[in-house]
Amino acid sequence: MMARWICAGLMAAFLAAFMIAGGAYDTKAAETKTAIFAGGCFWCVEDAFDKVDGVTETVSGYAGGTTPNPTYGSHEGYVEALRVTYDPSKVTYAKLLDHYWHNVDPFDPAGQFCDKGPAYRTVVFVSDDTEKNLAESTKATIAKRFNQTVATEIQPVTTFYDAEGYHQNYHTVNPVSYKYYKWRCGRAQRLAEIWGGKTS
Repeated sequence: MMARWICAGLMAAFLAAFMIAGGAYDTKAAETKTAIFAGGCFWCVEDAFDKVDGVTETVSGYAGGTTPNPTYGSHEGYVEALRVTYDPSKVTYAKLLDHYWHNVDPFDPAGQFCDKGPAYRTVVFVSDDTEKNLAESTKATIAKRFNQTVATEIQPVTTFYDAEGYHQNYHTVNPVSYKYYKWRCGRAQRLAEIWGGKTS
């Protein structure tokens, strides 16, 4: 009888510990946040943010428009953008924003690098006042540092649509064609010219 009580007690303790661990896991998973950045070709922005410790997922897509269900062939009013899911205990929004600035040409109102047109504008989509204030203050700092007008827009988050499957993880699925595109587009060259040193 005593053995059964001890066994039952141990089982109850095990289940309680399991439930606590499970609850902690669920809480941690729920603590991830998202940020949306537009920086020209979403392949390149995705590549840049995949290298950031604390980023758990990146999804290329379309943001800022109003027409439902945009596609690569029809996304007027949208910009190519990236939805970044991250763990705020490992990387802050401020660090993500700094990484974003160093991976775009913030002075080009016509697009990014070899990609020109409204869909390739730079936009920081903000979800609250904290993000808005950070985006505006860093934008002002860059304008002052370079003594140039920063063309990057700051807009509230709107509906985000995932891009087609063949656009996702393009830099890893098609590394040769991606590297050729990035080199031919002059992205790395221009980033080095603006920010100096090696860029993502």
